[in-house]
Amino acid sequence: MEKVWDPLRRKDVALTPEERVRQWFISLLRDSLGVPVHQMMSEVGLQYGAGKVYRADIVVYARGGHPLAIVECKRPEVTLSQATFEQALRYDMVLGVPFIFVTNGHSTFVARRAGEGYEFLKKIPTYVEMSGYGDKGTE
Repeated sequence: MEKVWDPLRRKDVALTPEERVRQWFISLLRDSLGVPVHQMMSEVGLQYGAGKVYRADIVVYARGGHPLAIVECKRPEVTLSQATFEQALRYDMVLGVPFIFVTNGHSTFVARRAGEGYEFLKKIPTYVEMSGYGDKGTE
């Protein structure tokens, strides 16, 4: 199987359709949105209570080390739905981030915490914008 270098895990990984989307989004975060590579992690293990261990595709961290965003990547043929967003919300129950991204490489949705819920944004915020919001905490 073809492999690709993952700059976050610092190793070659199998280039599955989902991995292709993950690597594209890592590049977008780094090159277009200004997220430093050392402020991202991929395949982050999360456990809610004594239950199942989940893996967040990408987590973006603030300079102080607290999580700012969760990114859930899907294969390109997967239609993004409420269920996809709810998967990312399960990860958020552990991390409590201000931003959630869901992408399949064709469509990307981003939501920002707004009170007890989330509001969908029309554009993806830069790292500086995310960091500024994260510094304020949840509003």
